[in-house]
Amino acid sequence: MIFSRALLAGLCLAVITGPALAATPSTPAKPAEQDWRTPAPDTVMVIDTNKGRVLVELIPEVAPNHVARLQDLTRAGVYDGRTFFRVIDRFMAQTGDPTNTGEGGSDKPNLKAEFTFRRGAETPFVAMAAPAGLEVGYLKSLPVFSQAWTWSDMTADKKVSAWGTYCPGVIGMARDEDNNSANSQFFLMRQPYPSLDKRYTAFGRVISGLDAVRAIKTGEPVPAPQDQMQKVRLLSDIPESQRPKVRVIDPKGAWFAAETQRLRKLKGADFSVCDLDLPVEVR
Repeated sequence: MIFSRALLAGLCLAVITGPALAATPSTPAKPAEQDWRTPAPDTVMVIDTNKGRVLVELIPEVAPNHVARLQDLTRAGVYDGRTFFRVIDRFMAQTGDPTNTGEGGSDKPNLKAEFTFRRGAETPFVAMAAPAGLEVGYLKSLPVFSQAWTWSDMTADKKVSAWGTYCPGVIGMARDEDNNSANSQFFLMRQPYPSLDKRYTAFGRVISGLDAVRAIKTGEPVPAPQDQMQKVRLLSDIPESQRPKVRVIDPKGAWFAAETQRLRKLKGADFSVCDLDLPVEVR
């Protein structure tokens, strides 16, 4: 398109004399009190490793059977002393094998895959963007992809399919070639790896201690001595006088909406759901 001199001059004058465009802030605003939520204490795993403490929020809405399995094994002490036997630097850290070899599991039956879940009107999902006919956003602390909600009118259960996406810190269940072979082993993501989506059950996320996960010794297998989970508990099972107080940003709050807009302006076409770091307070 070719502009006339008069039009071009007018445009330039408007730029010079008009109101200045608001710059995108380079840092997020401070959350207000109402922007926080407190996770249910029986859905927070407290993993004390030799590299530091890691807190993982489990999300039963996306994979109830996998969440129940980790709660059961945690309460039974199965994860205490388990090593990180397979750790790949820009990928993940794997643990949870009672034999510390990568070949074992618990005495419980294997789990049926929960690669996707049905998102209903009651599901606390908050959309951030709508790429390629999908919706992407957060369910509590877990980044999630979903079919567009408009499709729910065309389904028998009035729901749509959704799945956790493998951003840094997401916890997934390890398995062998059989989709329904997950048992006790799990992995914590050190970096994003979306090719795992809908192939391995994602059911929670590290909300505190990702630096400790990234500090775990690497190797495939990891050479001795291997780093380990020294003690694993549910937050609800820690005596109240010793229990850390945890709260996380609520995706339904104003801070989340504002931070989403800030990041989308800052990143443009490169924006990803993994770009958002949810603030957490642990006291």
